[in-house]
Amino acid sequence: MSHGVKRARQTSEALGARRQKDASTIKEYLGLQETVMAKKQGKDWSQEAFALTTQLLRSNPELYTVWNYRRDIMTKGLFPTRTIKERNSLLASDLQLTLSALKQHPKVYWIWNHRRWCLDNTPNGPGDENSDDRYGWKRSNWAHELTVVEKMLNADARNFHAWSYRRYVVASSPDPRSEMAELAYTTQKIESNFSNFSAWHQRSKILTSLWDKGEMTAPKVKDGDPISAVLKHFAIPYRPEFELLQHAMYSDPNDQSIWLYHRWLVGAGDDVAVLKREIGIVEELLEIEPDSKWCMESLVHYRGLLMRHEPNNAEALKQACLITLEKLKVVDPKRRRRYEELASSISRGP
Repeated sequence: MSHGVKRARQTSEALGARRQKDASTIKEYLGLQETVMAKKQGKDWSQEAFALTTQLLRSNPELYTVWNYRRDIMTKGLFPTRTIKERNSLLASDLQLTLSALKQHPKVYWIWNHRRWCLDNTPNGPGDENSDDRYGWKRSNWAHELTVVEKMLNADARNFHAWSYRRYVVASSPDPRSEMAELAYTTQKIESNFSNFSAWHQRSKILTSLWDKGEMTAPKVKDGDPISAVLKHFAIPYRPEFELLQHAMYSDPNDQSIWLYHRWLVGAGDDVAVLKREIGIVEELLEIEPDSKWCMESLVHYRGLLMRHEPNNAEALKQACLITLEKLKVVDPKRRRRYEELASSISRGP
């Protein structure tokens, strides 16, 4: 019985028929694979060979060698004899083929890779060089591609293949999407599920780019605000970013992706006011979640950074780290040796 539904018992005849059918399917598949690999070995770039790769890849889209062979057939056998319009249609058909495959296999790298190749090889057209529609095919494909990848991320918001592909689409589109729009998209995904390492990673990439280009302006702060010194150096909305993280940490203090992003945002701890404030926030959270491994690990890391800036307080900070590491050995015994090594390193000092 499964989920309250009684399983139907199969007769020995039914089981035998099923095994025979499975054996026939496997034999047919292996025969097809052997035929395709023989044609590849013989450098067969024909339409017939192309059709056989289609058949094989529909059965098993994880055969990267066959995807490579398919591209060779297209570039060496089919493209040279086709018009620009026919080449575009052929690539459009392969985009549809990969879309069908991704619905069943959303995390197979070779499918994403072939889709990317199809986009990269989309020709100019249908208009000529002096036409407004010179890049019509490309614009159409790229616009559709963003819709495709958004649907994939709606189905699985943590699919890192889809996130990586989205970065490629946004960066390569002939009609660029603004980084601020992408930042808003990551906010939406993160707020719907804080446990999304790929979305946090995407956010770090976008923010780094925006900071480097100076395209984000600092918010206004009151005199005496502890982060005002930081804002003089970084034209970024520092407080909202930390507020988003604080909300995430309190919502799911055991999620690794949140703490890794927090550590990235704090950086080397050169902004002491921010470093101290974040230590205080993590200490408050630890009072609520006394067994949170990530709270304790972060405190050890941040106090270690603070030692460099406050040598007069280094001994107290060191003792606090050692006490926390003792607690970590109890909370997380599988990493006991790691915490012992950290404690030994902290005791020795710089």
